Amino acid sequence: MDAGIEIQLIATLTAAGCAIPGSFLVLRRMSMTADSITHTILLGIVLAFFVTNDLSSPFLIIGAALTGPVTVWLTELIVKTRLLSEDSATGIVFPLLFSIAVILITRYAGSAHLDTDSVLLGELAFAPFDRMIVFGTDIGAKGVYLSGGLLLLNILLTVLFFKELKIVSFDPVIAAVMGFSPTLINYGLMTMASLTAVGAFEAVGSVLVTAFMTAPPAAAYLLTHDLKKLLIISCTIGGASGILGYNTAMLLDVSIAGCMAVWTGIFFMAAFVYNVVRRKRGAAAKC
Repeated sequence: MDAGIEIQLIATLTAAGCAIPGSFLVLRRMSMTADSITHTILLGIVLAFFVTNDLSSPFLIIGAALTGPVTVWLTELIVKTRLLSEDSATGIVFPLLFSIAVILITRYAGSAHLDTDSVLLGELAFAPFDRMIVFGTDIGAKGVYLSGGLLLLNILLTVLFFKELKIVSFDPVIAAVMGFSPTLINYGLMTMASLTAVGAFEAVGSVLVTAFMTAPPAAAYLLTHDLKKLLIISCTIGGASGILGYNTAMLLDVSIAGCMAVWTGIFFMAAFVYNVVRRKRGAAAKC
């Protein structure tokens, strides 16, 4: 398979995988949490690396996945004091944990293949060089299978717990009355977002993961209030941003991840303008 096609496929699958948990975060007004998680998982990876001293160890994924719920727990701990708002608490916790990770990398892991620039911006252009070899046969880039697996996992979890996620997202009080645990579902969603970020950030970087998790769902929210349609539109916008971003980057010879992030912003602005125009027309028709 052509390297360019593999890059676009990885980006499309990653975008769709990120858009699913991102949609629920947007509905719950927790978009900043996505940005927080995509940065703080680096601390989990670093700490797990210090324990195993092996970058290929599965414990790195476990450490990173656990960091997401811990980040949310610390944020909620501050919010419960009622001394700071949730956005302020998030703005304190995630730079703190991310900065600790950066300091640990520069101080103690300088010789290891842990680079903060690649964490932020990813290595999407080099993703096709990391091959999946099965019984001596090259079956494609590892990123395709990883991003595809994450997408399937998120789809499966969403289908299985769609009712619970929907009710908790729109009305946590009613969810609690019906016997659902908003706290449990909340931490489950955070773990889901963490696993998605962990699987995606090596290829596309935390900045693009954040863009894929927030911009497409936010744009979809401006276009529909039907949850199923919102999920489909989010995934479509994310995938289109990946394809258009890659081709734009090739045309201008600039950052691939940067162009993809820009396209998510373009789609959001288009949805925003459409929503404003539609409201004005609706108001004029009533008059």
